[in-house]
Amino acid sequence: MPYKCSWCLSLPLIAVIYVTFPANCEFPTLAHLGPQASDETQTKAVTDLVKRLLGSRGSEFILLVNRSLARDDLDVCELRSAGGDKIAATGSSGVAVAAGVYHYLKYYCSCQVSWSGSQLSLPSPLPGVPGVLRLSTPHKCTLVLALTRQTLTASSLALRSWPGTAWYRILQRMRALGMMPVLPAFSGIVPKAITRLFPQAKVTKLGPWSNFNCSYSCAYVLEPSDPLFQRIGSLFLSKLLAEFGTDHIYNTDTFNEMTPTSSDPVYLSAVSRSVFASMTSVDSQAIWLMQGWLFVNNPTFWKQEQIKALLHGVPIGRMIVLDLFAESMPVFSSTSSFYGQPFIWCMLHNFGGNSGLFGTVENINMGPFEALRYPNSTLVGLGMAPEGIEQNPVVYELMSELAWHWEPIDLYKWASLYAARRYGVSHENLTDSWKLLFHSVYNCTVPKYKNHNHSPLVRRPTMHMNTDLWYDPRDLYEAWRLMYLSAKPLMSVETFRYDLVDVTRQALQLLTTQLYLEIKDAFQKQNLPKLLTAGGLLVSDLLPELDRLLSSESHFLLGLWLEQARALAQDKHEAEQYEVNARNQITLWGPEGNILDYASKEWGGLMGDYYTQRWSLFVNTLVQCLDRGKPFNQDAFNQAVFQVEKNFTINQKKYPSKPQGDTYDIVTRIFLKYYPKALKRLN
Repeated sequence: MPYKCSWCLSLPLIAVIYVTFPANCEFPTLAHLGPQASDETQTKAVTDLVKRLLGSRGSEFILLVNRSLARDDLDVCELRSAGGDKIAATGSSGVAVAAGVYHYLKYYCSCQVSWSGSQLSLPSPLPGVPGVLRLSTPHKCTLVLALTRQTLTASSLALRSWPGTAWYRILQRMRALGMMPVLPAFSGIVPKAITRLFPQAKVTKLGPWSNFNCSYSCAYVLEPSDPLFQRIGSLFLSKLLAEFGTDHIYNTDTFNEMTPTSSDPVYLSAVSRSVFASMTSVDSQAIWLMQGWLFVNNPTFWKQEQIKALLHGVPIGRMIVLDLFAESMPVFSSTSSFYGQPFIWCMLHNFGGNSGLFGTVENINMGPFEALRYPNSTLVGLGMAPEGIEQNPVVYELMSELAWHWEPIDLYKWASLYAARRYGVSHENLTDSWKLLFHSVYNCTVPKYKNHNHSPLVRRPTMHMNTDLWYDPRDLYEAWRLMYLSAKPLMSVETFRYDLVDVTRQALQLLTTQLYLEIKDAFQKQNLPKLLTAGGLLVSDLLPELDRLLSSESHFLLGLWLEQARALAQDKHEAEQYEVNARNQITLWGPEGNILDYASKEWGGLMGDYYTQRWSLFVNTLVQCLDRGKPFNQDAFNQAVFQVEKNFTINQKKYPSKPQGDTYDIVTRIFLKYYPKALKRLN
């Protein structure tokens, strides 16, 4: 459900997009886009960035932004050795210099930075760079979707941006680094109350969204033909620009996961024409950046005629479409490259911020270059737009680096280097482990597959659960074994500790599926001893062990999530409400489990008091059914388990925000106990 927008909804989305202007696809309408900060401002910003990252070692880098270094408006960075064992990096933008420094850290110092920890054991002195290393990218500039919360107040039609001061600082930092923030524009969505002020307004009520009723969805759309549309749209954008300034790119999505009231191409063109006119009435250089997810989400409505009409309501070159899920379900290839409108090839990768190893490395390695070679391609960029971050760091590391490559890379060579950089050591076991992971769990080739952790572990138990895999479990178990054998001397390395926990977690997730199949088979064959054995092993040992494992690593803690939510509150009452919301978002997501487990997480505390409790109730219910000679009633179970789920969201139990237990000891116990069981079950 990529980024459904509505009023009063806070969207924690930062999507990084690199924009390119390939030689065979020139759009003069986009020529004015580029960093506005001076070279001096960008130099200071990237220098501060490197100092924050490297501390006192940051002074060993001499950094300079010189936009004249760019060739054909494409970003460039040059690295060379300087006097005093220092490294000089000169780039055409702050982003280019930062990318150049990171390239040096990775390929000369074998270091890595990620959201799951950093490995920054820099050698001293810094390794020299022979001659001049020139890095260039097919990409011109960096866009960042900066979606703030907006409230349109019917009584005054006034824009309130929350929190304005915080967003001002964020946008200021982005621009100083040479990024171009993308701000929101008016989409036509209005509050119902607007009809009290303007009884004659042409407002249409759309249908409910997902499984939410109209108390929580059913947006109201102001018809583009109504003069009020332009009045609100221009006022909205003028207020926004007065507060935040502009880089001339605006995002809005009128029909994202919402069906228009008419499929008439004339109507659809009128909508997009009016939306764009509300932008250009305030900013004559406006470019509309639109998600292309609606075409993937509702192909029944969005036929070729409807897509073309919506896109052609805007002059060619004045709209950029995000092909949001291009690694699995690209739209450009079925729409003649969006009928002439420029587009950005995006990797979505993750739905809901779910835990679970996943990747489509072959697709993301080849896809952007295939899109560039597509006949009459209008590709202008490469982007990342995940629904949730802080998972699968290797995928985002790869995708980020591909923005600086002109052709596909050798994935298995890259994976070998990744292992050495991530842990700061070269070890055959770790190299082989990552090659296996790239060959299996990180290389899903199933057409149109959505990474939304379908594992029974994190789904409400039923007798018909999805147990399909896109990879051979043997590869995952062998990668686990190789990683464990290398573990003891590396436990102080944060990045290794994270990966060891994550791979062990994935192994136990696989074993949960195997035990579920044994539980299901035993129940169907009315084999009570086998049901008790498999169910007891899952509920009384495997899941508690998994909870202890996750609780031992700082990146897998429910307590930290809840603590951070409460820290945003202004008072005790608000803190309690924020905690309920934080619990609900990762479990029920809605008052009645409306999109149940959409944002599932495998975290310490959550595993013990939510997932384990559901599975315990399921196993006990099946045992009772066999004891009493009754069939399993899914509806009755759903009602009972909903109380377990609901109670978790409101129980106010406190959870540790610091790791508990020794990770190595816990992994050792799990490995010795469950690795043989895993192989036995496969055989």
